[in-house]
Amino acid sequence: MEVFKSLHVIKNSCIGLGFFDGVHRGHQILIQKLVELSNKTKSKSVILTFQKSPAEYFIEKVDYITTNGEKEELLSSLGVDYVIGLDFNEEMVRMSAEDYLKNIIRAYFSPKYILSGFNHTFGNAKSGTPKFLKDNEKKYGYKYIEIPPVKYGNEVISSTLIRNYLKAGNIKKANDLLGHKFKISGTVKKGNQIGKTIGFPTANINYPVSKPEIPYGVYCVEVTCRGKYYKGMLNYGIKPTIDRREKEPVAEVYIIGFDDNIYGENINIFLKDKIRDEKKFASLEELKKQIKEDLKRC
Repeated sequence: MEVFKSLHVIKNSCIGLGFFDGVHRGHQILIQKLVELSNKTKSKSVILTFQKSPAEYFIEKVDYITTNGEKEELLSSLGVDYVIGLDFNEEMVRMSAEDYLKNIIRAYFSPKYILSGFNHTFGNAKSGTPKFLKDNEKKYGYKYIEIPPVKYGNEVISSTLIRNYLKAGNIKKANDLLGHKFKISGTVKKGNQIGKTIGFPTANINYPVSKPEIPYGVYCVEVTCRGKYYKGMLNYGIKPTIDRREKEPVAEVYIIGFDDNIYGENINIFLKDKIRDEKKFASLEELKKQIKEDLKRC
C-alpha cells in the first residue's frame, strides 16, 4: 500500500470517503466492499481522508482511537492500494461540495465507484451528503454506494461510541466494536524501581495524549516488544500506595516472562480488559498480594 500526504493522480480507481478513526467493524464493511469492487473492475482502491479530523479545526482537542500510522497499518491489512491523507485547512472549510467532487475527486481520480458511510458529509456547511453523491452520479460518471449503519448487538457502531466506552473503562466492549484491540505505544522510560524491588519490574511509558484516556486502574494486556508478543498487566494511574506526591499518571506494564533492560525502546500495548480500579493499599506487602491475584486474571 502507498500513502500520500497530498493529492496524487490515480485515475483508474474506486474511492472510499471518510476519516476512519479506529478502522472499526463499520469501516471494515466499507473497505471490504471497496477492495471487492476495485478487484472486480481491475482498478485501484483508494481511501481519501485527512491527516487530522475536520472536527479538530473547529474544537480545541480531538481524541484519536488510532494514530495515522496505526490507521494506515490497518487499512493496508485490509488490502487497500492507496491512502491519500489531505490537510484539513481554511481552503477545505470554504470549499463547496460541488467543487470538492469536481476539482478533487473527479479531477484526480475519475472514480468508477465512490463509497461512503450513511452519515458521511463533506464540503462547506456539510452539503456533500450521500444524497448529493447519488444525485451527481450521471453528471460525473461514477456509481455511488452508501454503506448503511452497521450494528454490533443493538448498537450502531461509531468512533464516538467506541471512544466513550474506552473513557468509561469498558475495554472489552470497545474492542468488540473495533474488531481489534485498542493500542497504546510509547518509549520506555525509567521509573522509581519500586516494582522491581517487590518482584514485578515494569516498563513505564507516558500515556499518549492524543488517545482517549482510560480510567485509572489495572488492565490485562498483550505487549509487543522487539518483535515478539507477550502477555502482560498494565497499571495506569498515579500509584497512590507508592508515592502520593505523584502528579502525572503513568502507564506501567508488567511483561510476563520478560525482564530485559528496554529503556529507550518502543513497546506496543494492546488492552484486553479492565480488571479493577486503582486503589491505595496500606503497605507494599498488601500491594504485592493484590498484584499476584491480578496476574492470575491476566
